Amino acid sequence: MTFKTKTAIPFGIAALMGATALSAADLEFYFPVGVNAPAVATIQELTDEWAAMNPQHTVKAIYAGNYEETTTKALTAANAGDPPQVAVLLSIDLFTLVEEDVILPISDIATSDEDKAWIDGFYPSFMKDSQFEGKTYAIPFQRSTPVFYYNKDAFRAAGLDPEAPPTTWDEMIEVGKKLTVKDDNGNVTQWGTRIPTLGLGGAWLFGGLVVSKGDVLTTDTGTEARMDTPATVASLEFLLDLANEGVMAPGGISWGDTPKAFLEGQTASIWTSTGNLAFIEENAEFDWGVGFLPGGDGPGAPIGGGNFYIFQDTTDEERAAALDFIKFMSSPASAAKWSIATGYVAPRPDTWETPEMKAYVERLPQALVALEQLPYAEREFATFQRAKVTQYLVDAIESVVTGNAEPAEALKKAQEGADDVLGEYN
Repeated sequence: MTFKTKTAIPFGIAALMGATALSAADLEFYFPVGVNAPAVATIQELTDEWAAMNPQHTVKAIYAGNYEETTTKALTAANAGDPPQVAVLLSIDLFTLVEEDVILPISDIATSDEDKAWIDGFYPSFMKDSQFEGKTYAIPFQRSTPVFYYNKDAFRAAGLDPEAPPTTWDEMIEVGKKLTVKDDNGNVTQWGTRIPTLGLGGAWLFGGLVVSKGDVLTTDTGTEARMDTPATVASLEFLLDLANEGVMAPGGISWGDTPKAFLEGQTASIWTSTGNLAFIEENAEFDWGVGFLPGGDGPGAPIGGGNFYIFQDTTDEERAAALDFIKFMSSPASAAKWSIATGYVAPRPDTWETPEMKAYVERLPQALVALEQLPYAEREFATFQRAKVTQYLVDAIESVVTGNAEPAEALKKAQEGADDVLGEYN
């Protein structure tokens, strides 16, 4: 395959090109917000802490929008020769960033034995989409899996055990029927469940269905999409079954307003990111719980969220400062503060051993569910030309749930489109 190439400034030489021995680094740090949580304030607080510890440097934290907007802004700046030195971008944007030749392998910068031990200290599940062709390009930060949130009070009202959420697709339908409430006119006032099916959020959750059927949507090569398989067909048929059985609202369901629908009692359960944990804890006026995503043949979930990247066209000082900044942000104390504020899964075991995290999970045991689900999770949909390829999957899912196509037909068409795009890489 052929990627863009540019003349990068070698690490070790950059300092000779206009920096003095006394020079310090000025960092720009792009970051996105993808959940309902006080993310901007917490990022700024952590950034200020690092700056106070490193007065020789400056760092400007720049909120750049949602994930897609942040990636677009970072790529635009990089291609114009003025990239941020460091950014948090989607983990699944790795292939795009490699192809555009705008990022550096962090393992090329973090080369000491201590650095290597630090990289090895992250959960392997989160490193699956941080590495490519034997190199570590990114460091996990705001990582997540979706989980099953449910209203325990609604379970009690339906005569269900509030400590026993459904674990299988069949149980989801059985339990969902009991949870669905109608008024005297036959109108649904509370749905049994709500799984977003539209847009990229719908495609992300769809990946969890497929994993629970023993398959994956993409491989670690970045050149293979698996949209037309028995597992994908079964997964799309299950989404239809939920609506046909009266357990979930028919038609497309959006990602953004799903937590709100749960909090307002429009649905007794939802599938959404663990990154919404803090938002739901703060706003729920009922007893609630969290469980694994119910699975087809067993547990399964997609891994999502963002990683730290260091960009090319940076000096030695900037790279060293950026690496130090990333180490600080992923340190046990910082990661604990970030996880508690947002609900993201702390990406290193040592974070969970801090007094702050121990107190947190004692107060909110729901926070442990995503961590316990991690061994059953697989990387999110990721390929070269991800936006174009993923859109074929998005279109297939949306066409089916809105009643405009049958699962097998829609997925076959999506596979053909993806194969056409990825053919040049194979």
